Amino acid sequence: MNATITIHMYARASRVNKTGELPIYIRLTINGERTEFTTKKYVDPKKWDEKAMKVKGNSEETRTINSYLDSIKLKINQTHLQLQYKSEPITLETFLDLYTGKKEKARTLVPIFQNHNNKVKELIGIEYAQGTHTRYETTLAHIQKFLKWKYRKDDIDILQIDNIFINDLDFYLRTEHKCANNTVMKYIKNFKKVIRICLANGWLEKDPFINYKSKFIEIEKTFLTEDDLQAIMTKEIRNDRLDLVKDIFLFACFTGLAYIDVKQLTSHNIIKGIDGQLWISTHRQKTDTASKIPLLDTAKEILEKYADHPKSNHEDVLLPILTNQKMNAYLKEIADLCGINKVLTFHCARHTFATTITLSNGVPIESVSKMLGHKSIKTTQHYDKITDRKVANDMENLKMLLDKNQENPKNKRKSI
Repeated sequence: MNATITIHMYARASRVNKTGELPIYIRLTINGERTEFTTKKYVDPKKWDEKAMKVKGNSEETRTINSYLDSIKLKINQTHLQLQYKSEPITLETFLDLYTGKKEKARTLVPIFQNHNNKVKELIGIEYAQGTHTRYETTLAHIQKFLKWKYRKDDIDILQIDNIFINDLDFYLRTEHKCANNTVMKYIKNFKKVIRICLANGWLEKDPFINYKSKFIEIEKTFLTEDDLQAIMTKEIRNDRLDLVKDIFLFACFTGLAYIDVKQLTSHNIIKGIDGQLWISTHRQKTDTASKIPLLDTAKEILEKYADHPKSNHEDVLLPILTNQKMNAYLKEIADLCGINKVLTFHCARHTFATTITLSNGVPIESVSKMLGHKSIKTTQHYDKITDRKVANDMENLKMLLDKNQENPKNKRKSI
């Protein structure tokens, strides 16, 4: 932060000593705030150069005093540069604290983390989803429990956070909370963001994460095969609630939308695409990225089925979706009814769209990434697992091609 700093040195006539000398004072003004302090040096008023702000003459004593005054000006300028480097607000108070070496109030982890979480909360619906704020709050709660467990205290000076602290936190989450590796990594990632804030503000000089070695383990995502999809699509369900859940789940399978994006879907999200057909146009709440998805026939039919549903009309949404918890509970029942031996959750639909509906049917990964609203194609590559069905189909096509070549005499090799 820029600040206007002026230095004025003067001989203070009101403080003349017994020998008739005047004390040399410094008047320091920062953004209109002023303070004065003595240099503890005295000067004959006849030898003081008011304009040059130094003692006249070339005696050894004169050179000593002037050199001392120069060192004060240098220290003032260095203090100013230090505050600019820290990107902190420059006030008279912060300047004098640093100049005089007054010990700064210790910065502790919990209020810094809580301040971060409060800012995230204010940005819910703008930059963050509610779930993001909840995860940061959960991370902070785990860290507070860790501080009690390891240090028997409620908070810690951020200067005490080092590589040992991070590894101990990692160990605590794995052993005391029985967290799986990737869950641990998510908590550590949230914590690391707060540490980066401390580094950016100049509160920490060294990154305590430099030698931290743990990493995410890739986990195979649950998705439905073509046979699984057919089993659900053709299953007659007489229970209205289960039938509703089945339809909305299938809608997600054929659009790739996450739960929150299906929940918020309105008629404004249905547009005419570049091909003249109906598309879904939305912004993913999780990443705030644009997502445009051509509507497949199955998805269209489901929208038409619930167009006049009371909940859809009352809440101005396209589908009368239940809570995520209820959807997942009913999906387990549907899996049992259809003989699907998988833990079925609503998010499986998104994986199914990426894997079975699109990639396995030859849709380029770049197109899939755009439809899923991924910021990076690396995220989409996690879905790029070639299914056994695609391998079988590809090899069947190859076999047919080889057989055709064998039947065509022109393709046979000439005998020697």
